[in-house]
Amino acid sequence: MYTTFIVRMGGEIAIKGKNRPQFEKALLENMRLAVKGMAVKIVRMGGRIEVHVEGADPQEVADRLTQVMGVSSISPVAEAELDMDKIKETALRVVQDALAKRSTPVTFKVEARRANKLFPLESPQIMQEVGRYVLSQSGPDRLKVDVRNPELTLMVEVRESKAYVMCDVIDGPGGLPVGTAGRVMLLLSGGIDSPVAGWLAMKRGATVEAIHFHSFPFTSERAQEKVNDLAKILATHGGRVRLHNVHFTEIQKEIRKHCPEEYSITIMRRFMMRIAEKLAHRRKALALVTGESLGQVASQTLESMNTINHVTNMPILRPLVAMDKRDIMDLAKKIGTYETSILPYEDCCTIFLPKNPKTRPKVHEALAAEEKLDIDALIEEALEKTESILFTRADSM
Repeated sequence: MYTTFIVRMGGEIAIKGKNRPQFEKALLENMRLAVKGMAVKIVRMGGRIEVHVEGADPQEVADRLTQVMGVSSISPVAEAELDMDKIKETALRVVQDALAKRSTPVTFKVEARRANKLFPLESPQIMQEVGRYVLSQSGPDRLKVDVRNPELTLMVEVRESKAYVMCDVIDGPGGLPVGTAGRVMLLLSGGIDSPVAGWLAMKRGATVEAIHFHSFPFTSERAQEKVNDLAKILATHGGRVRLHNVHFTEIQKEIRKHCPEEYSITIMRRFMMRIAEKLAHRRKALALVTGESLGQVASQTLESMNTINHVTNMPILRPLVAMDKRDIMDLAKKIGTYETSILPYEDCCTIFLPKNPKTRPKVHEALAAEEKLDIDALIEEALEKTESILFTRADSM
């Protein structure tokens, strides 16, 4: 792999108008954090960013950069002197490297961008000369021209002091840089959905803190380790994630003792929202984030959401609300949380699951079910026992 990369910013950053510099600054800071400790130099060049690897593993650098929110894509590039013969020779080498990964003939086209207007050839001429040379040196049994739907696009960019030649494009997540949209509190379980919701919140620029409810000794230490691992994975995408572990056992015991069984999930979720809201205020978070998808389980019907929402005035963001379970699973696999999420360790939501949970609970019925509970005392006790731990990208390396 080449030792220089061109990094393209997410399209939304480019249309931020007067606010664009702050988004670009945040992106650069996050990229530098992603490769912290590595021999890498990051330089802002016009509408793009150059990354020069000066001793680190280029593949590892590429892997880290393509996890940074706000990065649309990156390309490893070969550099050439501002001489047409040198550019053609470099283009041939880049194409041959790409062809080495393929066994069948490949269709291709050439694109050129002449940022340096003093260069004697214009973009169409560069395209013609490079394309003709590469095709003649490779032969028709390896390359065929297709300008409409090519399998390989060779790109030549002529800059002020050198030319860049590339053909690989590695997708990044796009979106906005983490830290540009405020702080949110993610309700993180050990399941598939909530880590994906946290990742999507990061993609919109939010700084994510997580709150997890555990019921030790009913839930095991392995279940807690699983959630810690999910937080570590999220930290690779967001730079850092602070995880707040709330001891929820006493609350669940009281719900089981005093509340109708069919309402236990609803009451439990209402307590979670109350506690998450209080902790969010302490941590200066502006919204809660959940992994709920409309109609997926009993607590995610509109009636359930409405009854659960009733206990908080804080905005609740549900990035997955309209997503199909298959889509959520596919995204979990893409971001690296799926294999951890499916480990068979129970969380507090599953160990006290009622046989017939209420699917359309009413607010007044939930209030009546909570009458025998000392809500404020239970919440304060849970918050006092809460333990927090900070995970950074380095924890997952």
